[in-house]
Formats: sequence, C-alpha cells, structure tokens
Amino acid sequence: MLSLPLSLKYSAGPLVVGITALVLFFLEPASNALLAYDRYALQGWETWRVITGNLVHTNGYHLLLNLAGLLLLWLLFAEHLTVFRFLKVFIWCCLGTSLGIYWYSPDLIWYAGLSGALHGVFAWGACRDITKNVVSGWLLLVGVLVKVIYEQIAGSATGMAELIDANVAVDAHLYGTLSGIVLFIVMYTLPLMKRRAQHTG
Repeated sequence: MLSLPLSLKYSAGPLVVGITALVLFFLEPASNALLAYDRYALQGWETWRVITGNLVHTNGYHLLLNLAGLLLLWLLFAEHLTVFRFLKVFIWCCLGTSLGIYWYSPDLIWYAGLSGALHGVFAWGACRDITKNVVSGWLLLVGVLVKVIYEQIAGSATGMAELIDANVAVDAHLYGTLSGIVLFIVMYTLPLMKRRAQHTG
C-alpha cells in the first residue's frame, strides 16, 4: 500500500518553498522586478537575488510546472529530507545555481524559477538513495545527468519556452545538478572525516 510522507517533519520544507513561490506569484509584477536574478542588479549589490531569483516565475504555467517538480521531490526523497535539511539543501542549491550562472554564463542576464534548485535537490536525493543502497538512486542520478547533458547539446524544447514565456535556462539546470552533487559529497564526507579525526586524535 502506498504510504505518503504526510508528517510535517517531511512535508513542511517543500510546503514553505511552494507557498512562498505562490505568494510571490500573486505579488507580480513587483516581486519579479525586485527579486528575480538580474546580473546588473547583482552588480549593484542586490545580493538577495541569488536566493530570491529561484522563487519567482514568469507565468502561471512556469509556476505550476515547478510546483509539480517540487511535489515529485517530496514523493521521491521525503524520508531523506526533514524540514531543516530540506531548506538547507534547497538554499545551497539556489546559491549554487545563481552563482554558477553569474560566474560561468555571463550572457544569461535574467533568470527566474525553481527548476535549477530543484535539479540540485533531485541530484542530492539520488545520491542519498545510493548511499542507502536504493538501486533506483543510480537510475535517478544517471537520468538527471543525461538530461542536463542533452540540454547542453540540443537545448530545450521550443514548446516549453513558449509555455513559460521565456527561454529555458538550461545552464541553471546544469549548475543546480552539479551543486546538489557537490553539496552531497561535502555533507557526506565531512562527518566521516570528523569521526576519523576523533579516532586518530
């Protein structure tokens, strides 16, 4: 029988992110103007945009697609992501996505949406599955890597760009995915290194 992780311990993190994105959507266009990733605004020290740019959206379709992705993450990885861990992973993936765009995609001036960070949380969850000996973790990790590599080679579907009324920022998906993997490696290896140091100290 299918058991959903309805406990607030597992659902509060995604709910906070989803409700925040909804509220900001209903505050458009002011929220987009003040919060979206904007290279020129960041150069003017509006540094909050490296986080908030991941929470605003171009239109209702864009928001609904990303909320569906958020729901999928909850269904797949809730047991790994208690509320504080989810928010920590999500925020770090937001940072990794935005800073990746800023440093390595200088032609991408403007960006909005959860998808980059969601790719990061997805990759993190797949890595966590692998360490828990869940075979599907490898399939999920390989799947997201193939997806972002394909997007880098072929670009995004034209229909998707028309639906969300903006170019799909495939670089954000790449940087988000890499951020999730790197973050997992850091979070997984640091405790091991500390325990090893305690045993040898």
